[in-house]
Amino acid sequence: MDNEVELVSDGDGLAIIGSPTAVERFMDSLNLPAADSVNLPAVLTAGSAIAQTAAGVADKSGRWVKLTAKSAKDIQQYGLTPTKTPGISYAMAGKSGSIDKWLQIQHGIGPMLTSPVLLANSAALMSQFAMQQKMNEITDYLAIIDAKLDQVIRSQTNQVLARLDGVDLAIREAMRVRESVGRVSEVTWSKVQSSAQSIHETEGYALRQLNDLVEQVDASGTIATLADSTKKVEAEVEKWLLVLARCFELHDAVGVLELDRVLDASPDELDRHRLGLHSARQDRRELFAERLDPLFVQMSEAVRVANAKVLLNPIQSPSVISSSNVIAEQVISFLDLLEIESSSASAEARQWKEAASEHWDKARVVGSQGITQAKKLGGDAREGAAALKGKLSGRIPGRKRSTQDDE
Repeated sequence: MDNEVELVSDGDGLAIIGSPTAVERFMDSLNLPAADSVNLPAVLTAGSAIAQTAAGVADKSGRWVKLTAKSAKDIQQYGLTPTKTPGISYAMAGKSGSIDKWLQIQHGIGPMLTSPVLLANSAALMSQFAMQQKMNEITDYLAIIDAKLDQVIRSQTNQVLARLDGVDLAIREAMRVRESVGRVSEVTWSKVQSSAQSIHETEGYALRQLNDLVEQVDASGTIATLADSTKKVEAEVEKWLLVLARCFELHDAVGVLELDRVLDASPDELDRHRLGLHSARQDRRELFAERLDPLFVQMSEAVRVANAKVLLNPIQSPSVISSSNVIAEQVISFLDLLEIESSSASAEARQWKEAASEHWDKARVVGSQGITQAKKLGGDAREGAAALKGKLSGRIPGRKRSTQDDE
């Protein structure tokens, strides 16, 4: 019917299923941009193993869209309730007569809810959508960062990333076969199943390098030494953040293939595996936050010291503050990209994140549009760097001096 839609959510994304007209109207009512959504029928007929089992919705229109904080709050009014599929909520919404407002249909049950297998498989498909969208966003991030790196740093970064080239080639081949045959067979999976070890090794190496950078910033030394160390850290941090982002991207690519493989080999385990991947993904975010939190602490202390000595050291102190702001921008952009909540928890750190998130909202849009526009965004980012730096200025404790401090 043109006035009813089925809503399925896993907390990260929302699938809206119904007639093309109803889906479009519902998305408009929540101001969900079509450009940021995935067309479900196109995906459901694209050949993936999960898609083939979702024939129950293939004759309908549907879109999947990543939930933001606002849209997640907006859909609560439709009373999504938990289903027997862990982590998945469902509701039906419709319009009555000429009433414009969409209302929850209290006892509405559509094809999705009446087919547990379809609901479980669609939940896995939604997880794939989320990981693939994040992969697109990371690709854009990598292009932007690479455009900013000087030749020496880029060469050093490439030496580390070269460890992942074999993984990338194996994943690309597996993805292409998956698109062609509609499943991930044992043969296809055998080419990528050992990839996780190489990704984890590179990831661990990058985290160790970041830890070493933190230790280089010693606020107890002279201001000249502090200026030198923060400048060196500024030159290095983004390189290792880029490596971590690349690792996260490849983890997600393997996860997409894993879900298809489990469906093909052990469909009864699909739900448990989906939840396991979700937990592992969250653990990865928490690990990154845990390792980056000390960098916030060190930069905050460095700025406090520099600010206290700005009158006696009018050249080195501003240099420390400038480098610290750049480092903060780089780290917050990375955290925002991967939707990581930092536990370094100062109000200033959260304000940093708010300032940087405005910039990276643009990257999310680009993530659904491809690498060509990412290159353009890279230019926009460089042009807007001064403005963003201005927003970040003063967000570290002690960054702004009061008249009393000067006295």
